[in-house]
Amino acid sequence: MAAPDPAGPAGRRWLMWGIPALIFLIAFLHRAAPGVIAKELMQAFALTGTVVGLLSATYFYSYAALMVPGGVLIDSVGPRWVISLGGAVMGVGSLAMGIAPSPAVLFAGRLLVGVGAAVTFTGALKIAANWFPPSQFGMMSALTATVGVLGGLVGSAPLAALATGLSWRGALLVVGTVTMGAALACALLVRDRPARAGGSPRGASLGEALRGTGAVLRNPHTWPPFLCFFFLYAAMGNFFLWSVPFLRDIYGLATTEAALYASLPSVALLAAGPLTGYLSDRVLHRRKLPYTVLATSQFLVWALLTLTLGTLPLPGVCLLFLLLGVLGGAFVLTWPLGAEVNPPGLAGSAVAVTNLGGFVGAALTQGPIGAVLDARWAGVMADGARVYGVTGYRDAFAICALFVLVAAGLSLLLTETRGANVYERLRPGGPAGAITTARGTPRSSR
Repeated sequence: MAAPDPAGPAGRRWLMWGIPALIFLIAFLHRAAPGVIAKELMQAFALTGTVVGLLSATYFYSYAALMVPGGVLIDSVGPRWVISLGGAVMGVGSLAMGIAPSPAVLFAGRLLVGVGAAVTFTGALKIAANWFPPSQFGMMSALTATVGVLGGLVGSAPLAALATGLSWRGALLVVGTVTMGAALACALLVRDRPARAGGSPRGASLGEALRGTGAVLRNPHTWPPFLCFFFLYAAMGNFFLWSVPFLRDIYGLATTEAALYASLPSVALLAAGPLTGYLSDRVLHRRKLPYTVLATSQFLVWALLTLTLGTLPLPGVCLLFLLLGVLGGAFVLTWPLGAEVNPPGLAGSAVAVTNLGGFVGAALTQGPIGAVLDARWAGVMADGARVYGVTGYRDAFAICALFVLVAAGLSLLLTETRGANVYERLRPGGPAGAITTARGTPRSSR
């Protein structure tokens, strides 16, 4: 990776990162979009809850499948062109969904959106690493993740307002057009690295990347964080899909108002994510303890939401939504927990594999959760869309609560790293009582 040009204008660095970050924001917006326009899709195509869940999951299937190959392309071809192509594909997918005459075209567009989105986060981080000093990479990583949370916010109430004003088709056409514009701006304006930074080392080949991924997968300590994130994000992914329909069906809210309340967890995550990372790094010097505490507390909130569903006043529901976001900050610890139990040289592969858990969790569960709602449907329709009752949502959210409980239980299997790489200590024959810091320098464990 090329060293950043310390003499480069600071404003230009932010521009180089800002355009890919905008494309990542749009990619995150698409994660929440099906939940906001679920009723409209049901009306337009006579879809069931199961099909809406599968449509949402299509994004996660394609994203998960291309996450590792996309990283290899970014290393070998360069982030500028890979992000530009990804943005263009994502834009085409959004436009296809906006003009879709049939569910088949709708699904094809959603698939393209996931394909294009798969390179956006890694690409934005690569640009940040090339343009900013190494000492600022941690800050830029957190800032990039925060941009994603902002994308989730834009994909809630603002997208709902746009869909109300222009129709769901018009909203997706606008999003697709903006995405194409951002992709063009990336191709024309963004550069992989400062001009005076010189060449960069050869990126990893596909074979090297696959061997590294295989080594990570064979490490038994990789699987607890993978599975924790699988179940945690399975719950939150389904929340983002069904919270707006839930508020519409049970509390009679308009789509825009429902989307505003459903965005409360994302609002809380804007602060909770960075705060959780700071407390883990600087105050507690722990990873496992805060993860377990937060996951357990989140289960209690899910359980309370399920037990009071349909009887709790709307302000109480909003409070619980807010608490889900506050406690959801545990997700930021998933990546270091996966990276710090693997060789430092495989940190990228370890993060990719661990991150994959969440996407697989969302992909595999959104269709079945929709099927649960369909199974409890009492036949009520409103403007051509299914209206689900309290029983359906209670059963669906109870399954989400179970997912979080499983994640909390699995968190007991996590390896406490204390913020340092512990691979050498964990591997068979490794030095007992020694851990490796992030810079690779051994020190004694306390």
